[in-house]
Amino acid sequence: MKEPIKTAGSRPPRARSMLRALREDLLTARWDPLPRLSRPRWLARLPHLLTGCVAALFGFLVGTQASAQYEVDHLSAVLLGVLTSLSIVLAMCWPMLGWWLALAASVSVAVVIHPHVMLGQPWPWIPMGAFAFAPVVLLVALRVPPRVTAGVVGTTLLLSLVGELGFRPPPGRSTLTEAVVVLGVAGVLGYSLRAVRLARGRLVEQETLTEAERAQRTLLEERSRIARELHDVVAHHMSVISIQAQVAVHLAENPSDELKENLAGIRGNALEALTELRRVLGVLRSEHPDDPANPHHPQPTLAELDALVANVRAAGMEVTTQIAGERRALSPGLELTAYRVVQEALSNCLRHAPGSRVEVGLAYGPHSLHLCVANSAPTAPAAPSPGAGHGLLGMRERAGMLGGELAAGPRPGGGYEVSVVLPLDPPSDALAKESRDQ
Repeated sequence: MKEPIKTAGSRPPRARSMLRALREDLLTARWDPLPRLSRPRWLARLPHLLTGCVAALFGFLVGTQASAQYEVDHLSAVLLGVLTSLSIVLAMCWPMLGWWLALAASVSVAVVIHPHVMLGQPWPWIPMGAFAFAPVVLLVALRVPPRVTAGVVGTTLLLSLVGELGFRPPPGRSTLTEAVVVLGVAGVLGYSLRAVRLARGRLVEQETLTEAERAQRTLLEERSRIARELHDVVAHHMSVISIQAQVAVHLAENPSDELKENLAGIRGNALEALTELRRVLGVLRSEHPDDPANPHHPQPTLAELDALVANVRAAGMEVTTQIAGERRALSPGLELTAYRVVQEALSNCLRHAPGSRVEVGLAYGPHSLHLCVANSAPTAPAAPSPGAGHGLLGMRERAGMLGGELAAGPRPGGGYEVSVVLPLDPPSDALAKESRDQ
């Protein structure tokens, strides 16, 4: 079988698909409005108001510089300023259309001032040109993937380079370096703010899932309690009835056929009741009774602690971890409890101690696992929390279920600390309960 001949100018299929996707992203006209502030409500439109003020300011500066420094006629200078302002305003709702309009405005500025460039004056960007273009790049980077941001900045700088190499007037001064610095900073800043916003959104989803898991765990515990009571009371008596019915026929002297038949019926009914009872107990103890073939799903362990901490760091909180002792795999119930305690403690730090530094300590001892999550004093006021405040109670119940201990309280120098000690050999009944919850 012959291999396909590759020409020098051919591109791999993956490269062509990436270029096609980037072209579609740059040419889209998707509506993507700038998000409002969640709280307080009276400041919800503050980003839009500030962006409008920035648009008016840069439009005025561009028009003034084109008129005063390059001696462009008044009408043309006003039109260039209006185009600059409109591009920033448009980028608040249509980021890619705003960028294209800003690109058209920048090209228009370069074309209009080209005959008026004097010795030492910058071209194709006027002194405020790159700074007026930066808000558009920032607004685009806040709402598009990083590859699209790179395409926007790269296309703008490439067009600027082509203009300088092919059309720059001899007296003009190069502005490529300033454009690279200003637009690059705007793109990186927008990408960073977008990453923080997405991380906070994922953290909110994780907290919601934690609340849902806590409610599900409470339901499973209640169902397990009902199952234990049914097993301890009903199953015991039904077993006794079955055995007594089986033995009674041998205790009677010359039992009649009718008696044998009745005793056999009693024993059969008891065995049938036990079978039905076991089925009901299986449904009560199953996490997904409607899917008996796959009732369980993997639960998080301490092996995923680094990913949890990285997610909290991405949300803007400084978190350090320290692990002492030989890191090793523990029982599934112990791993899950330790992970959930750290997760809940970090969530509390984000909610109640914004701006604080958090230290997560994990120590593997010969007979116990020590956990400690401590935060310094917050540097910003905490937002009102709509939760029921059962996080600490849930952590204490988890630790107590495995025979462990939890201590929580304020630190002497400010902040808060949660410390947990979990035995590596929990009581047998706790292990059984954890295995059912798994």
